[in-house]
Amino acid sequence: MRLFRTISAAMLAACCFLAGRADAAAPQQRDWVAQDFSFHTGQTMTLKLHYTTLGDPASPAVLVLHGTGGTGAGMVAGAFGGELFGPGQPLDAGRYFIILPDAIGSGGSSKPSDGLKMKFPRYNYDDIVAAQYRLLTEGLGIKHLRLVTGNSMGGMLTWMWGEAHPDFMDALLPLASTPGAMSGRNWMLRRMLIESIKADPAWKDGEYVTQPPALRTATILFGIATSGGTLALQASAPSREAADRLVDARLAAPQNADANNTIYQWDASRDYDPAPQLERITVPLLAINSADDERNPPETGILADAIARVKKGKFYLIPASAQTRGHGTAGIAKFWSGMLADFLESAPRR
Repeated sequence: MRLFRTISAAMLAACCFLAGRADAAAPQQRDWVAQDFSFHTGQTMTLKLHYTTLGDPASPAVLVLHGTGGTGAGMVAGAFGGELFGPGQPLDAGRYFIILPDAIGSGGSSKPSDGLKMKFPRYNYDDIVAAQYRLLTEGLGIKHLRLVTGNSMGGMLTWMWGEAHPDFMDALLPLASTPGAMSGRNWMLRRMLIESIKADPAWKDGEYVTQPPALRTATILFGIATSGGTLALQASAPSREAADRLVDARLAAPQNADANNTIYQWDASRDYDPAPQLERITVPLLAINSADDERNPPETGILADAIARVKKGKFYLIPASAQTRGHGTAGIAKFWSGMLADFLESAPRR
């Protein structure tokens, strides 16, 4: 009988442990309000910050940052989170507390479409990082992070996090980003996206009732021009007819974006430039880009030159192929998840 009770207790403990892991892995979504948030413009407002978490708050914390127009919840599963947050994966939610905030202007956080429209403060990436820092320290009581990582805009913010708060994390993993001034084709196409929306008479200086038609065509054009990968697009559209089918599918897809939000989101990158302060980054940093990244072409040499100034920095270029997706490649974590596991293993806990 004693043996039966011992076995039963062990089974119960195992079930509770597994149930705890399942509960820890379930995404939780919440809001936190930053009172009197001060923007770099000098404007202040009460700022709502929406965020998603996975795991136990007592576990080492990891900050994961989304790309332009994305959300934290959008990174939980699929090709990104589906390769990272599960049992035995590099950022196993049973071992880490994963925090995925919605940036200012995106998702469930305060944004122009909440009512202020084009009167919303003209935020930039410095404001986004400042808001995220307040969310972590004041809202969640986080004193230190095991890792900061992000993709695209999230990667750009990761560089900024390493400069703004160099002692707040153990390691940095910027994805699909370049630590140099917003410039070249990258900014030119962002500017043209914004100008295309504003030039639509239906935009009405931001006072539209229904979304201006230019929003759809401009965002699709921008997406084709700056993401997808040359080899992958050619493989998917080897003829004009096949290319037309892809375009038709994108034009027919549901549109959930808002024109004013979109303008603010892309405009926020206007003064991005971590280059002058790269020496402030003191923790191990692994930058991962793809060789076919349309927004961050490696032939400019910007990333290679910058890494030489980061004391513990290194970078990896995912080779281009028909399986990669240009700027979208780094959002497919299978291409680099093994490297992340090794990187975390070697990064000291501070």
